[in-house]
Amino acid sequence: MSTTPYASSHLAQFIDRRIEELHHKTQADIAREAGFRNANFITMLKMGNAKLALDRVPALAKALEADPSFVMRLAVEQSFGPEMLKLLSELLGENLTENEKEWIKIIRDSSAKTDPAPARTIRRVLKLFLHET
Repeated sequence: MSTTPYASSHLAQFIDRRIEELHHKTQADIAREAGFRNANFITMLKMGNAKLALDRVPALAKALEADPSFVMRLAVEQSFGPEMLKLLSELLGENLTENEKEWIKIIRDSSAKTDPAPARTIRRVLKLFLHET
């Protein structure tokens, strides 16, 4: 049995990446801001040794300077799997992050108030562009 059961989770990968991006914060700073008593818990999360309790998502998202809706999606996926995340999204609706809301605003502003279908070329360009960033 793996000693890092959540290492391949998108949440663990995201936490690891955000810690690297937040040069001005130590893991101890992040743990303290998130309300964790032990700074090692952040290491356990990013290594995939621990699962994030859903009630801790808002505080950790704030400490990571991340959108709480995005972190919640990752935490639900980690806890219950991608199929449950998909089912919850279908039943309860999809919560958009602030960045996703901004993308929708850009599309609406750029489309002259029409309702354009997502063209294959635009999809490819966006995927290439967003994958590169």
